[in-house]
Amino acid sequence: MRMLKYLFFIAFFSSMLSLPALAEDEKLALDDTEEKTEEKTSDPLEGLNRVTSGFNSLFRTVIADPIITTYKAVTPDPIEKGISNFARNLTEPVTAASSLLQGDTENASNAMGRFFINTTVGIGGLNDTAGEHGLTANQEDLGQAAGAAGMGGGAHIVLPFFGPSNFRDATGDVLTTLVNPLHTFTSAANASTSYAENREELDALTKDSVDPYVVERDAYEQNRQYKIDNGETQFIDIPDFEDD
Repeated sequence: MRMLKYLFFIAFFSSMLSLPALAEDEKLALDDTEEKTEEKTSDPLEGLNRVTSGFNSLFRTVIADPIITTYKAVTPDPIEKGISNFARNLTEPVTAASSLLQGDTENASNAMGRFFINTTVGIGGLNDTAGEHGLTANQEDLGQAAGAAGMGGGAHIVLPFFGPSNFRDATGDVLTTLVNPLHTFTSAANASTSYAENREELDALTKDSVDPYVVERDAYEQNRQYKIDNGETQFIDIPDFEDD
């Protein structure tokens, strides 16, 4: 039962992080992929998904948000930053493996380099020493690797505590956990600290929305497509015409 609870909280916070606070240029890129994402999104379980989404929203309001508010109030900023760095550092091996599956040896080397430097010089990952020296993080997972290989997301699903996902991404998370049980705990730590950092932006995403469910669903699918494309905007080739 304890393991099941961990899985619930991991997936919930991870799902919230699928709707991150984006920089302005990233928002523009997501706009360019919106039409393509909408065409591919399959939501045959929309009725059930809406009920579950409502439950998750209540859970955030009654339980998760008060915990996060208390955490941020009692934790000094330097310690909070150190915890966040430590949690993110533990995800680097998964990024390396997922990058290799995509044939991206450069990012795989970057991830392992970050993990080695931050684990040693960065005092177990508490300091992002690698980032300070130009090795920036570019997280990858099995869902992204499968998407890059051409696998579609499949049916959109919303599970209790797990939040928005799809068949491809949920399967990737399960397989990663089966191969490396520690992934369960590292994902929980990383997702929880990141949610604490981005909670206000996430709340603003659906605060004034007429249909929060659609906003969350589309934001999730668009953001996943953005990550699969490595932030590259897809353009339509327009043929050349004669001047006349």
